Amino acid sequence: MTGYTVLGQRLAKVDGLERVTGKAAYGADVHLPGMLHGKVLRSPHPHARIRRIDFSKALSLPGVIAVVTAGDMRAASPAAEGHQQGAAAGAYDPGHEEEAVTDRPNSATTVFAGAKALWVGQAVAAVAAVSLEIAEAALELIQVEYEVLPAVLDAEEGMKPTAPLLHANLFTQTLGAKPTHPSNIATSIGLGRGDVAEGFRQADVIIEDTYRTRMVHQGYLEPRATMALVEPNGKITVWSSSQGSFRIQEQLSEIFNVPLNLVNVIPMEMGGGFGSKTQGVLEPVAVLLARKTGRPVKLVMNRAEEFQAGRPGAPSVIYLKMGATRDGQLTATEMKVIMDGGAFPGGPVAAATSVGLGTYRVPNLHVEGYDVVTNKPPVGAYRAPGAPQAAFAVESHMDRLADAIGMDPLEFRLKNVAAEGDRLPTDVALPRVGFRETLEAVRDHPVWNHTLLGPNQGRGIACGMWIGGIQPNSATLKVNSDGTLALMVGTVDVTGTRTALVQMVAEEFGLPPSEISVSVLPTESAPYASVSAGSKTTYTMSVAVKRACDAVRAELLKRGAVKLDLPVDQVGYLPRQVQAKGDPRRSVSLQDLAKASVAAGEGPIIYTGIAGRVRQAPSFAANVVDVEVDRETGKVKLLNYVVFQECGFAINPTQVEGQMQGGATQGIGWALTEEYVFDRGVMRNATWLDYRMPTALDLPMLDTQIVQVPNPEGPYGVRGVGEVSIVPPMAAIANAIARATGVRLTELPMSPEKVFFAVKEAERA
Repeated sequence: MTGYTVLGQRLAKVDGLERVTGKAAYGADVHLPGMLHGKVLRSPHPHARIRRIDFSKALSLPGVIAVVTAGDMRAASPAAEGHQQGAAAGAYDPGHEEEAVTDRPNSATTVFAGAKALWVGQAVAAVAAVSLEIAEAALELIQVEYEVLPAVLDAEEGMKPTAPLLHANLFTQTLGAKPTHPSNIATSIGLGRGDVAEGFRQADVIIEDTYRTRMVHQGYLEPRATMALVEPNGKITVWSSSQGSFRIQEQLSEIFNVPLNLVNVIPMEMGGGFGSKTQGVLEPVAVLLARKTGRPVKLVMNRAEEFQAGRPGAPSVIYLKMGATRDGQLTATEMKVIMDGGAFPGGPVAAATSVGLGTYRVPNLHVEGYDVVTNKPPVGAYRAPGAPQAAFAVESHMDRLADAIGMDPLEFRLKNVAAEGDRLPTDVALPRVGFRETLEAVRDHPVWNHTLLGPNQGRGIACGMWIGGIQPNSATLKVNSDGTLALMVGTVDVTGTRTALVQMVAEEFGLPPSEISVSVLPTESAPYASVSAGSKTTYTMSVAVKRACDAVRAELLKRGAVKLDLPVDQVGYLPRQVQAKGDPRRSVSLQDLAKASVAAGEGPIIYTGIAGRVRQAPSFAANVVDVEVDRETGKVKLLNYVVFQECGFAINPTQVEGQMQGGATQGIGWALTEEYVFDRGVMRNATWLDYRMPTALDLPMLDTQIVQVPNPEGPYGVRGVGEVSIVPPMAAIANAIARATGVRLTELPMSPEKVFFAVKEAERA
């Protein structure tokens, strides 16, 4: 990490000027000639059979060009036929389509409600019209005949054999034999090691409790927006505000049964996603309308639709039992994780069960995990999905055990800290990590050592980890004829990755960043890129970019050696030139080599670097927070907040700090105010006014402490930084509240009402 001139510097974002001037184009900014506007009709019921959809009146409204339903979507798939005629006649009868589903829901069957509506906000039909106002008016003319069914609104209730079934053919996925009966349990996971019973017998202190978290929204400012165009030859072009252009391409190819070369996804700028925009929600609807009308169709969600039909973070119920000896050694753990996946399978139970206990050495453990479907919006990823929920339970327990044995909570964590070679609950061994160094940074920081002076004040600490993604990526680097460089990628920039990539190329060639351009290209011209998620983009792309740089440099050396009439092993690259080793008078400039590449016979210099399946690079974080609790109102005021995070190597410290602060802020909201409020399955707070996110007025300055323990697998020691920052805040604040009031809260959010009543109940007791 030493000797760099560009890497590690606080370079301004390469796209900053475009964003602040409004030049950057987002999904809703696309306009095409003849464009139609689309709107979606959504279910008002959490669970209802759809008997008939009559949209003849909507079709007769002047300006309405088309209406589509699940019938049109089924007809687009080769596995289902016979629906297009009924849809064209102005009505759609779903019949018994749910019985035709042979397994769990897939990309085609989840776009529209088929035989049943499964949550309030699920798409039932969509309209394309010449104006947005006409499209909205047309929705009111569509008549849907519903048969309201009993709803499953609680995951624990949904697990019972007597619960109503959401999906007639959903069988629990396990490592064992396939169950004989369908259920609402989509997935069951079991992990373990050692002798748990013996471990608890060795423990001097055992604590068990149940922790609950609510459904939350990722809080991105830009709602989903997309434009679709289908050409006469069947080629699909989509302008998408998503985290993964190639994933959208693959999804559309699967749904509409067209080859990938006939699907082009053009990535737009993103106004936030945090994991939720890794899958297409509007894109299939837009394509279906565009195909039916023969015209481009744009769809933009409003805020209420985003809350009700986006992909929020999963609620959870976590039972936890942990034991420890008087000298601070963890002996055994039992954990049961229930993830509420919403209407479709997809709750992040795998991550919760694997990384939730990955921060500490536990010799004996038994972990169960369940992904349960309910009549709520289907969940998506949210910044380290599953880890914040698990950490809320585990880190709360760590403080409670430390108190029970009379040990400092930081020292208790240090005594049990996971390090290289220790195994996750999945039995995967940790590589070189910097968790101990992160906790040592906490121990030496003033925030941990200064004394709280006021009454009702408390200090909390909590930790967390994220395993990191490893999907493949690639990058193409071209030498322009004037010696500047152009990097071409397919990775959508959601966190400022373009700036980091520019810094890598500039460092490799000894050029100023201003001489490096980077472009995020459409799928038909970009090198392949996996979804920008999993805290892996900068890490995996560093491998791809480095390999592209190495290939370009090798070509420059080869061509320079020819110009200098020397063997290639006798020349070396210096900034802007290829020079004879030991003789600086003999050199050829980068600009001359570049000019010759397009003027002479050698040809252009352009190479693609590929990063295959790299090894995971886990990252760790610790948060320390001081709070003051008003016992008369229950309001929790944050006095100090410091985010400690191990990032491997900070390519751009300013951007790393921004990720740390952003993740912590989202975790603070999750801890204190944010939740979906349901009333018989209907979300009652689907606006920014009623869904209470923290603002600058609610937060102190979030200090950051970057810890750098290089990842040995990557060229620059990079680890992911975007996700682990959201993992500790909920437990850190819960631990601080407990020390300020003596009251332990086990359910999120820890709102003023909950804190107030918990304090008053404790006072009465």
